[in-house]
Amino acid sequence: MNKILSLATSTLGRKYIMGITGVGLVGFIVIHMLGNWQIFLGQDALNQYAVLLKSSDKVLWGFRLGLLAMIFLHIAAAVSLVIDNRKARPVGYTNESTVQASYASRTMKYSGVIILAFAIYHILHFTAKVTHPKYHEMKVPLDGVMVPDVYGMVIHGFSNPWISIFYIVSVGLLCMHLSHGVSSMFQSLGLMTRNNEGLLKLGAKGLSVVIFLGMSAVPVAVLLNIVN
Repeated sequence: MNKILSLATSTLGRKYIMGITGVGLVGFIVIHMLGNWQIFLGQDALNQYAVLLKSSDKVLWGFRLGLLAMIFLHIAAAVSLVIDNRKARPVGYTNESTVQASYASRTMKYSGVIILAFAIYHILHFTAKVTHPKYHEMKVPLDGVMVPDVYGMVIHGFSNPWISIFYIVSVGLLCMHLSHGVSSMFQSLGLMTRNNEGLLKLGAKGLSVVIFLGMSAVPVAVLLNIVN
């Protein structure tokens, strides 16, 4: 147990934790994006998808707790590594432009905080329904059974331009975060070499663009009245 704890708290161990949890979080984002696209298939399709997700409370809460654990471990590992780096180099670079780092990598800590705030609001809005409590009661018929109208909730929420703009900007920051984070994930797991570095970084940027377009498509479609 002591050996496992020592490895987990070591610099290498924390990088592995960031990499492994990063894989899980990217996977969740992609699945979440694909689930969101059900809205383009109509009201019944999205509501049926929501019913499927909530068909087992044990599975759903197990998934949620697992996701929260990954987020906590990812943030904890990132913060501790940043603190260690600052201790190792207490005096910052005198000329920021001389640092060979992308804008995304240099703003990771700021975009991370905003993304966390966005995630909390997103959960309060669409999962806990704190921002729109009336949707706890709103139900529509589906296959002869009354189910929560998730489709109507999404339409109503994104019909507010400020909510849609906040969502799109937050997704943009998330994808900027991913553009650096995904390539760093490969590096942390020891999968990046001199031969594949360029390809992996290009792939990370490409994945980030796809996720941004895919996640932004829903609020844009609502604002343009493509789905209503």
